Amino acid sequence: MKISACLITLNEESNLRRCLQSCAGLVDEMVVVDSGSSDGTETIAREFGVRWVHQDWLGFVGQKNHVLGLATHPWVLSIDADEEISPMLAQEIARIKQTGAPDNVAGYSMPRCVLYEGRWIRHGDWYPDRLTRLFRKTGARFAGGKVHERLELAGGRGVSLRGDLFHYSFKDASDHWARCQKYAQLWAETQYEAGRTFGPFAPWSRSSFRWLRGYWLRGGFLDGPQGWRIARMNAREVFLKHRLLQQMRRT
Repeated sequence: MKISACLITLNEESNLRRCLQSCAGLVDEMVVVDSGSSDGTETIAREFGVRWVHQDWLGFVGQKNHVLGLATHPWVLSIDADEEISPMLAQEIARIKQTGAPDNVAGYSMPRCVLYEGRWIRHGDWYPDRLTRLFRKTGARFAGGKVHERLELAGGRGVSLRGDLFHYSFKDASDHWARCQKYAQLWAETQYEAGRTFGPFAPWSRSSFRWLRGYWLRGGFLDGPQGWRIARMNAREVFLKHRLLQQMRRT
């Protein structure tokens, strides 16, 4: 069973080495599609003998489908540059690689665990955040809007793995909020182009529910102060994206 690791990058020198080191002993090739990095991303990538390809930005869906098309092996490990395969997950993947996947299995999902302000977040809206990242290439494609792409598989069943995919997502609170603003804008544009509308009170009702769900119903309070800040930031993002959509509808 041979695996291609597929990544998209843009100025990821602070993350890429950690990511590639976690993949190096597990996969048979690593393919990186870069959209124009101006830092040391390419230098780090070439240290690991990756297949390096430049592609102007096509959006998250287009970029991920492009790198998927470049993979030469029947199985793909789709991973982001700010992610890392945990030791437990590495053991599970190595065991699958050695024994081979059953014919009726299309992909393997894994929980993603975020490091936030020095703490691994294991409750609330951010965990387990289970994603299918190891899958058969045949018939697989990414779909969705301008943000939060989803993976579509041709068929077969999915299998859940236990090991975490570590995620080093945000440098600090300002970086977190900047990305919230970016994703809110992309979400609003996607909804506007699709002709979707929500009620006039959606910013307040949906953001309130998001905070309640993340902090209380899903146990975000168990993550201490970080859990409170995550729930608050998530609610702010939901409020912002609905307000942006309302503004687009008016103008």
